This record gives sequence, structure tokens and C-alpha cells, in this order.
Amino acid sequence: MEGLSPWAIAVQNLFHGQDLPAMFRFDLAGYAVNIHHLNNSLWISVTCPKGVQIVLRPAYAPNDHLEITRVSKHELGLSIHLKGSIGDYKVLVNFPARDKPIIHYQTQIKPHKPLLIPFWPRDMVITGPDGGSQEMSGTILVSQVGTRSGLQYVTLDRPQSGALLYFQNLTALNDYARLTETSLGNTVGGSWAELGFALPPTLKNKPIPAHREVMLSDAFIAFDPDYPKDELAQARQFLELLADVYLVLPKPETRYYPWPEMVGKGLHDLEFSHGCWSHGAGQDYLNAYVADYQTPPELMVQLAVLMPLTDYYDWCKTDLPAIQKIRNGLDAFYNKKLKTVVRFLPALAGQLSGEEEQLQPNVMDSWYLHHPLLNLGRLAIRGDQQAKKLFLDSLDYTIRVARHFNYEWPVLYHMETLEAVKAETQPGKCGEKDVAGLYALVMLHAWQLTKLNKYLLEAKRAAKTLQGKGFDLFYQANNTAFGANAMLWLYQETKEQLYLDLAYLCLANLVKNMQLWDCDYGYARNYPTFFAVFPLNDAPYTAAYEEQEVFAALHNFLLYAENQAILPAVNILVPEFLRYVVNRAPYYYPPNLPKEMLSEKVKTGQVDHKLWIAIEDIHDGWEQSGTVGQEVYGAGVAFGIIPRHFYRVPGEDFWIFLDYPTAHFRHSSGQLSFSVKGDERFHCRMQILKTGKKVLPTFTVKTKTNVLSGKKVKNGHQEFTVPGNSTIHMHWS
Repeated sequence: MEGLSPWAIAVQNLFHGQDLPAMFRFDLAGYAVNIHHLNNSLWISVTCPKGVQIVLRPAYAPNDHLEITRVSKHELGLSIHLKGSIGDYKVLVNFPARDKPIIHYQTQIKPHKPLLIPFWPRDMVITGPDGGSQEMSGTILVSQVGTRSGLQYVTLDRPQSGALLYFQNLTALNDYARLTETSLGNTVGGSWAELGFALPPTLKNKPIPAHREVMLSDAFIAFDPDYPKDELAQARQFLELLADVYLVLPKPETRYYPWPEMVGKGLHDLEFSHGCWSHGAGQDYLNAYVADYQTPPELMVQLAVLMPLTDYYDWCKTDLPAIQKIRNGLDAFYNKKLKTVVRFLPALAGQLSGEEEQLQPNVMDSWYLHHPLLNLGRLAIRGDQQAKKLFLDSLDYTIRVARHFNYEWPVLYHMETLEAVKAETQPGKCGEKDVAGLYALVMLHAWQLTKLNKYLLEAKRAAKTLQGKGFDLFYQANNTAFGANAMLWLYQETKEQLYLDLAYLCLANLVKNMQLWDCDYGYARNYPTFFAVFPLNDAPYTAAYEEQEVFAALHNFLLYAENQAILPAVNILVPEFLRYVVNRAPYYYPPNLPKEMLSEKVKTGQVDHKLWIAIEDIHDGWEQSGTVGQEVYGAGVAFGIIPRHFYRVPGEDFWIFLDYPTAHFRHSSGQLSFSVKGDERFHCRMQILKTGKKVLPTFTVKTKTNVLSGKKVKNGHQEFTVPGNSTIHMHWS
């Protein structure tokens, strides 16, 4: 049993079995909500249908007394003004979703004197039902790690009282972080039963200035009376609760970024920068990082760039010399003795330093085998015969490894002996848990290519090993996203509910590792961060390569989801993630960043501030970025975004850009129609981009029910705001 702090014990004693006077009482979809003013705090108590109490503390003045000076009611809630010796407080409490049990409160303070915060208690304590004979218990399934979303997902286990999602809108607290020079990472946490948000302490003695109004909290708490019976139900509930909060959450504005202008610069630097290439064994190969000449060429790196380059070629139909240059070296990665492609170029594997476990000949990181195979399979399905041969010739070995490890892959293994070199990520944490989903997708591509049922059976066997991993399934973001695709594909083929639920489990693990707030302090004032995804469970930064791959995978996920009865939360969260990737990804490129925010100390290779090759890592705003290196294998960002968000209109001097995912473009003379994915409660940006010297024609843009009005924007383009989940019809003359 975990211990309790004095603050938690005091709260439990105060609220357990007490009939406290309430300023206001509300019934919120079956939850009894009371607002209390007691001594040095303002409280919100929420009683669940089965009596469990969640006690929230919007305002707190240590060793003080808070006096209410004014209360104002409004349509959705009330505002409460309080005064204490340390300053004046303003608390807004409202209920933003009329049909959902969601509570929102904001707290601002205006200190009378410069105010230091050496400690602050957490703002949520859970207590048992009055008169209950059993100790109340619950499970914290998700909690903030580093600078990920400031949220917690908690099930109320005894008595079974459903679940809640606590979400602190950290975007609103940037001013506090800037003034006090504190980070908003790891601010939502705690242990049972004292949870929620605590202000980061002002350890650098940077106070909140006197008479400056500063936000101290902007919290949303969403409740669900249904108790999730297992991990699959938990994943669905987590996604649904987060989508409910997202609907009412203030979100940062996006802007149009001229990706086509940047892609030419990226192509030039990829092809002609000496730091991007090495020559060995008679061929040119892409480096993993700019100016990394120590590590032998890796197959994953070559294909991680070739695949989005091929997507871009299919879109532009322009000769791209880098494509053939990469293809020329692929065959050399096939090991005839092992009968499979390998990670490092065999002819140069002897140059591996051996300084790390994976930098040894014939030692394979589990996902590094499957990821190149996935891209080879995708190329093979497009008709690439070279990729088809490498792919098919490697499948028997890949299946043998999967069966040897019973579809539970270690982190590293020896390719000849199949002995685990590193079995677990950390003691007791198992290996790369999401590789089973990546392997299943490889097998599904093999099945699509060959029509052999044995590959479909392999995909099913691997898929079922994802059960039991819950919110710990995530090892690496792109693997987990590919696993979501495989599960939805299997559901499409079999209609077995298990696979659909496993797809949601993969998505829940992805969302758990996202940053649903916009960091705007320190160096981060130069770039957006909202809806970024972290590459690993414990990674302290977001990364270009994994973001680009998750972006591409979730576009595919929506394709698999067409004509399927998908959880509404998916149609809210996935298109919004894609929209914000298009908005954020330009800021992985050093020329778009101030030079001072890039670290001079780089782990691998070097960072060239003028080179249009993405840096790997974006850190917390107080930290410099680019410390890992400038990743050549992340060069596919622009090549992946343009084909998915820019539509070339045949025979016309304009393109169509939308920052939401789209499908079903149908063009005929003077007219165009297409579908916009997502939820009708959200809107996205559509621009008609002038590509020639002619003035744009006059456009009529309609949905099924409305005519949309546009506006002229920079460079003669036109912009419209279009709803999600709609069909757009355009006419011009």
C-alpha cells in the first residue's frame, strides 16, 4: 500500500463522511458536483453514482485564509473571485459539454508581492464512499511522462465506479513557465490517491512578478460511469474520453506552409550534400546522419528515404536521380548464407565499432529487420521487381525468427544463432512489444503479393500476442502505428472484433505518447509543438523520422477505416494529428530555426544549420535541440507530406491543398469533387494555389448543404475553411 502525504490525508479527513456546506450544487449527467469554500482553499467535490468522491482544489493559499469577494454566474458555470494575503485569485468553473460529464476550471492569481513557489500540492484527491467498509482503490493507467500531454487516465476499481481522465491544458501555463523559468514536464502525476497537477517549484528563485496576472491551472476532468472490463475496453474508453476533452479544448491556430518550395531545397541537399552519402563496396549509400562516416550503410536508412521519395515521384512524375542511386545499392544487403536482407552492408560490417551491443556484425535489433521488409513489400506491390525478389527471398528467415521467439521479440538477437543478445528494454519490461504488429503488417503485404494463405495465418498468430500488453505495448512510435494498420486490415478481412480492438489499443498507446499542448517558453517560442508524437516511451524529445512514419501510417489507417464502423474518437483525433503534423514538421529543418537553439555538441555526425535535412530531436523549450544529429533517414518528411495534402489538378494552373486527409478526387472539365475525412464538428484549411502566371478563375465551392465563401491570401492564392466529414464540390470558369 502506498503512503499518503499530509495534504492527501487532510483532504480525505475533511471530505470523508462530512456534510460540508456547499456554495453551489449541480447535477452533471448523474454526478453530484458541489463547490465548497473552506478556509484556505476552494474545492470542487464530484460524487460518482456509486459514491466515490473525486475532490478537486482549484485555488489554494498555504497558511492563509481565502475570502470570497465576488461570484458571477453565467450560462455554463460561474466565476469566483477570492482574496488572500499572497494575492487575488480568479477561478472559472464551467461545464463545457452539455451532454457529457466534463468539468473545467481555470485559476489565475495576481500576487501582491513577487511570489516564489517552493512547493505546491496536487489538485486531485480520491476518497471512498461515505460509510463504505472497504478501502477505495483504483489504477493509474496513463500518466504524464516528460513533456507529453499533462493527463492521467484512472479507473475507479473498488467499488467499480467507472473511470476519469484528468487533463491539464499546459498551453495555458506557458506564462508561468516563462516567468519562473520552469518546465511543464512531469507536472501531472502523483500516486494513489493524490493525483493531478502540481505547479513546478521555482527552484531558480525566479518569482511570479507582483501585480502580474498569471494562470496557475487550466484543468479538464472527464468522467465515464462505465467500468472498463479489460485492457481493450480501457483503450477504447481512453480514446473516447480524450476525444471528449479535445472537443472543448482550446487549440492553437495553424498556418499554411509552402511545402512545395521547401521540397526542392530538400531534394537538392539530399542529392548533392557530401555529408548525406558515403561510398563503399562500389556504390553510394545514404548515411544515417549527416557526416556520419563511421557507421556502415544501413538498409533501413536507404528504404526509409526511398519509400517517401517514391510517393513523391508518383505525385510529381519528375525524374529523381536519388531514387536510382539508392536502388543501385539495395541488392548488396542480401546475405546469401542467412537468406535474408540484413541491417548493415555485409561488405563493410567488419567496420562496426562494437562500442554498443547493436554495433556488432550479425546482431539485429528486432524492428530493424521488419521495417526494411515492410518497405520492400510496399514497393513490390507497386510493381518493383527488385524489391519483390529481396522481399520474398527474406520471408522464410523472418518467419523462422518469429516462431523461434514465439512472436515475442527481444531487443537484440544474433542472426545466426538466434540467441538473445539483449532480451529486455529494462529489467522486467520485456523486449520490443510492438514488433508483433509490424511483423503482422509485413505478413499481410506478403499475403497481398502472393495470395498464399500461410502469410495471413502468420499475421493472425502475431496479432494475438499483442493481447495482455495494455498501455505498455508501445516500444517505438512508427512500429505501433504500423501495428494499428495491421490490426485494422485483419479486421477488414475477418470481421473479428478482437482485431479492431487491438487497432484501438495501438492507437491508445500512440496517443499516450503525444504532446497535446503547445510549449511556448525558451527556445520553443520559435516552433510549434502541439500534437507532436514521441519516438520512444522514455524519449525526452520528439523526432522527425518517427513523426513522418506515424503520419504516413495514420493516413493509411484512415484508408483501411473507410466503410468501417470506427470509434468516433478516431475520426476526431487522427485527422487532427495529421493536420498539426503538416503545421509543425517544417520546424525540424534547421534553416527554419534560429541557430542558437541548435546544440553545438552532437552525438552523431554534425548539424549544418544551412542544410535542408531534418534534425532528429526537438526538446523541451529550455533545452537546445539537434543533440542527436541531423538525420538523413528523416529526409522523407516533405516527400511524404506533399503527395498526401496537395492535389495537382490535371490541365490547370492551380493545385488544391488541404491540411486534413482527403480521398476520392474526381475531376472533369471545370469541376472537381472529393471527400474530406474527420468529424463535422471540426474544420480545416483549403487553399487553391496558383502555379502559373494566370489569375485564378472564379470558384464556386459547395458542401452538400452550403456554399462556402473564400478569401484571397498571399501570392494570389485563395483560401476556404471546409468542414470535416464532408464532400466538397468545386466549379470554376
